[in-house]
Amino acid sequence: MIYLDNAATTFKKPEIVYEKMIECMKDYSANPGRAGHKLAMRAGREIYQARENLAKLFNIKNPMNIVFTQNATESLNLAIKGFLKSGDHVITTTMEHNSVLRPIKTLEKIGVENTIVKCDKEGFIKTQDIKKAIKENTKLIVTTHASNITGSILDIEEIGKLAKENNILYLVDSAQTAGIYDIDVGRMNIDMLAFTGHKSLLGPQGTGGLYIKEGIKVNSLIEGGTGSKSHELDQPDILPDKYESGTPNTPGIVGLSAGVQYILDKGIEKIRQEEEELLKIFIDGIKDVKGVILYGPKDISKRAPVILLNIGSEDSSEISYILDNVFDIQTRSGLHCAPLAHDTIGTLERGAIRFSIGPFNTKDDIIKTIDAIKQIAKEVNDN
Repeated sequence: MIYLDNAATTFKKPEIVYEKMIECMKDYSANPGRAGHKLAMRAGREIYQARENLAKLFNIKNPMNIVFTQNATESLNLAIKGFLKSGDHVITTTMEHNSVLRPIKTLEKIGVENTIVKCDKEGFIKTQDIKKAIKENTKLIVTTHASNITGSILDIEEIGKLAKENNILYLVDSAQTAGIYDIDVGRMNIDMLAFTGHKSLLGPQGTGGLYIKEGIKVNSLIEGGTGSKSHELDQPDILPDKYESGTPNTPGIVGLSAGVQYILDKGIEKIRQEEEELLKIFIDGIKDVKGVILYGPKDISKRAPVILLNIGSEDSSEISYILDNVFDIQTRSGLHCAPLAHDTIGTLERGAIRFSIGPFNTKDDIIKTIDAIKQIAKEVNDN
């Protein structure tokens, strides 16, 4: 089996992730922050360690400004809905995932305006076009760091500078890049950073988080028990408790912490280099194959390890089915929850097949996948 659906969820995880989660479940899976006994205290320490690991990865000064969520979708909803109010204006792009677009469209009902700036055919945005969209009531700019379909990497440092110069907050969706590409919230002027645990951070599903810069007021979406200020009926205003009501996913957060520690130990640059090498082999191997339509930038330095393609006029889901059932290669077809992005590159009608490389793919995986694509393309061309 060759797994190339890592943009959805990385598989497999480092062994340490499984080990730490099992250890947590067996040895100290009590409620953190809810009691003073040994197991609760141990669970609390492990969760704080996870915040520290993430803070080190993203150069976040205060680990307590990291709020744990279920995934990037919840983080983006919290940031967008919790910050924007009636009369505000938000700018985003056509390369965004529905986790950005749907919350923004929902806020139209309460009087939040939006401008969706169009990207080019390779998935890139001109910062100047974002600048042109700024209005007097613009309060937030939201962009992905890299597209989940074309892999196009946006210059978030340049966009962050633009936002800062205009006194606008900047929210970054790092679902496709956290754990592969350097993200420095200070240097890049990122006010809020949404991340997910189950992709390149190598943690389990059901984990993610949102960094909120000191001093930014974001309304909570959920209120309840926090283990702090329990005598008060109002939700505590301290971070992260304000946004973390209820019992947390301790085993999941411990697994996420182990995944981040693995990245810190191995080095993010080494992980990126290994994936870029496989990406280059893949693109070089298919770019000239007759019938293969490759989308996104050809320059691997400008794209995350995501390859989007179609073969001839065949339906993308049919090709993905053949790859799975004939060649045992797992991919994802369709619109990838990013319809405006597909519309931008011209694939809205039939979608496309996405191959996404992860840290445990090998050169042999890629060569076998290239051979499979060539075989399918030959058969399509012959017919």
